[in-house]
Amino acid sequence: MQPNKTSTQPDTAHRAASTAARELASWLPHAGSADSDLIPELGTLVSRSRDLVRNHGVASGAIQTLTDNVVGTGLRLAAQPDYKSLGKDKAWADEWSRQVESQWRSWAETTDCDAARSLNFAGMTSQVFRSSMLNGEALALPLWLKGRSFSTVIQLVEPDRLSNPDGKQDGKRLRGGIEIDQYGAPKAYWIRKNHPGDVLISLGVEDDWQRIPIQTAFGRRRVLHIADFERSGQKRGKPLLTSVMPLFKMLDHYERSELQAAVVNAMIAAFIETPLDGEAIGEMFGGSVDDYIAARNEWKVRLQGGAIIPVFPGDKVSPFTPSRPNSGYGQFVENVLRHIGTGLNIPFELLMKDFSKTNYSSARAALMEAWRYFMGRRQWLATYWARPVYELWLEEAVSEGLVEAPGFYQNRAAWTRSKWIGPGRGWIDPVKEAEASRIRMENGLSTLEEECASQGLDWEEVLEQRAREQAKMRELGLSTPTMAAEDKQDNDDETMEQDDLEQSSR
Repeated sequence: MQPNKTSTQPDTAHRAASTAARELASWLPHAGSADSDLIPELGTLVSRSRDLVRNHGVASGAIQTLTDNVVGTGLRLAAQPDYKSLGKDKAWADEWSRQVESQWRSWAETTDCDAARSLNFAGMTSQVFRSSMLNGEALALPLWLKGRSFSTVIQLVEPDRLSNPDGKQDGKRLRGGIEIDQYGAPKAYWIRKNHPGDVLISLGVEDDWQRIPIQTAFGRRRVLHIADFERSGQKRGKPLLTSVMPLFKMLDHYERSELQAAVVNAMIAAFIETPLDGEAIGEMFGGSVDDYIAARNEWKVRLQGGAIIPVFPGDKVSPFTPSRPNSGYGQFVENVLRHIGTGLNIPFELLMKDFSKTNYSSARAALMEAWRYFMGRRQWLATYWARPVYELWLEEAVSEGLVEAPGFYQNRAAWTRSKWIGPGRGWIDPVKEAEASRIRMENGLSTLEEECASQGLDWEEVLEQRAREQAKMRELGLSTPTMAAEDKQDNDDETMEQDDLEQSSR
C-alpha cells in the first residue's frame, strides 16, 4: 500500500514542470512546431522590428553596430581552391587564386552585379545582413541578363513577398510560401510580384505570384534564402529583436514619461492662494462672485527673473515644486539596456558606445566576447550568401573560358572553396596587441595570413606593398625599417659584448 502524498511533496519530478506552484501555475505555453509557432506571428514580429529600428535610437544603433562589425565595408574574397583534391600544388593554387580574385573584383566592385544597378556586392552584402536582422531572413534571386560584363546578376527581394499563393493555408507541403519535399528540403518558392504593402501600385492591381524552383535542371541555384534557423524543420527566419521587443517598448514609454516630467519640472510654476471664502468675495464685489472670477481670468502674470508680481489683497504666491525627475532613472535605464544588450549579444559598452566606466582589461574582455559573436555571424553570412554568389559567378566565368577549372561540376566544392575577409577588429592598446601578434608568429601559434585577416587585410597585398616601399626607400638612399631594426640589434649586441668584457676584466 502506497503512502498518501502530503502537501509538502512536489507534484512533479522537475520543479520547472510543476503546475501547482503558485509562480508557475499560469505558465502553460503552447508546444507547437517551429513553423506553427513562428509563421502565423511573423508579420507582426517583422513590422514591430522595423518600427523599433525606425523610431528608437538604441535599436537603430544596435543594428548599425552589428552591420559595421560583421560586414563593414564588405567581405573580400580570398579564393582557396582545394588544390590537393584537385591534384595540384600550392604554387599553382596561389596563381589561380590571384587570377580569379582579379576577375571577381571586376564584377563585384561595380553595380553590374545588381539587377537594379544600384549596389555593388559590398552594398548588397550589407543589405542582406540588415534584412536578416530586421526581418529574420533575406531573399535573393540569381538572374541571367545579357548585355553586362557578366550575365550573372543578383536581384534582392523583400521577404514580405514570399507567401502562399492566393492566401492558401499552410500545409504539409507548403509553408510560408515555400514548397517542401518529404524530407523538408525546399523545392520551390512562391514570390508575389508586388509588395503587399506598396500602396503606390497595389490599388487596382490583382495579386499574382510566381513559382520559382530552387534550382535549374542542371543544378544552378535560382533562389538564395538566407536565414538563421533555430529549430529543426523551421522554414522562415525570425527577427533578431524578437526576444527584446517588450523591453525596448517599455523602455521607450518610460523614457518619454521621464522626459516629459523633466520638461515640466524645468518650468517656473506657482500657485496664487487667496484667503477669501465665497461669502467674503460676495461682499467685496457686491454679491457677485462672477465679477471676481472674471477679474481673475483677465489678470495674467508671467513669472520672469527680477519681476515684481502684483497680487490681489490677501493673496499669497506659493511655488510649485514637483518631485520629478526620478533619482533612480539612470541606474534603471542602464540595467534595462544591459538586458537588451545580452539579448542582442552586444556588450553594454558597445551597445551604448560608452567606455567611460571601463578599464583596459574589462573593455578588452567585453570586446573579445562580442568579437566571437561577430565572427560567427560573418562565417554564417559567408557560407549562406557570399560563397553561393561566388559559385554562381565562377560557374559563368568557367563556361566563358575566363577561368580554367577542368571538371568544375564534378568538383564544385573544391573549386569554390574560399575565405572571406571582413573588417578588422581594431586594437584597444596598439603597442601591447602588436607585440602579442609578433610573439604569436615567432612561437608558431599564428601566421601572417591570420594576423592580417584579423585586421581586415590581405597578407599578400601587405607583403607586396612593403616590398615596393622598401625598394623605393633604398633607391632614394633612405634607411628602411628592416635596416633600422638590424642596426639597432647590432648596437644592442655590441653593448652586450662590451658589458661582458668589462665584467670579465673586473
